[in-house]
Amino acid sequence: MSVVSTAGPSSAERAAERSPVVSRSRERQIELTKTVISAARRLIEAQGDRFTIQELVKEAGIALQTFYRLFASKDELLLAVLDDMITEACAHLEAAARELPDPVARVRFYVTQVVQLVDRDATNFGAQFSTAQHWRLYQLFPDGMSQANRHFADLVARQLEAAHADGLLPETDPQRDAWFVTQLVMAVYHHAAFADSDRGLATRSEDLWQFCRRALGA
Repeated sequence: MSVVSTAGPSSAERAAERSPVVSRSRERQIELTKTVISAARRLIEAQGDRFTIQELVKEAGIALQTFYRLFASKDELLLAVLDDMITEACAHLEAAARELPDPVARVRFYVTQVVQLVDRDATNFGAQFSTAQHWRLYQLFPDGMSQANRHFADLVARQLEAAHADGLLPETDPQRDAWFVTQLVMAVYHHAAFADSDRGLATRSEDLWQFCRRALGA
């Protein structure tokens, strides 16, 4: 009968974790991963998601074996690209809204600016890529896509919590409210990525905020 050890890492494992060789290897893998994701984003901007793995490794300047050490498939890479795009967009939104006067104003900025990103996407490949891939990747990687979407939901939730603390919103559930706001924003963004708007995205995004504002009780 086998015995399962519940002890923590061995001294050898702890030493390996502290080893500069292991650290350099991990840093090298992170850098390679960033290189591949950046190359994929350039290809997506140029031709959408129709690129091949052969085109990707050429663009990234790596060997085919290196790609498969980093990603099990092209779909896994596309998930990483989508997560990277959402993370980057949320970081820009947070920085741009930092000087706004209160949490409700920051939530309004997040909601309206995400929808207007479609207008600022010159080729529309970014918006159409994320829209076309979103639910397909959700079926393949539900946990990964939930984590990717959580970047925006967490951004909103932090401001809703601050707004409640400042007395600007009634006491509700900020995490739940942020989830619903995120779903609405995504739905309008995905629609705008492919459908021509007869009213303009600036008007549509403001209409969306007014709906969210009333729902939140602001």
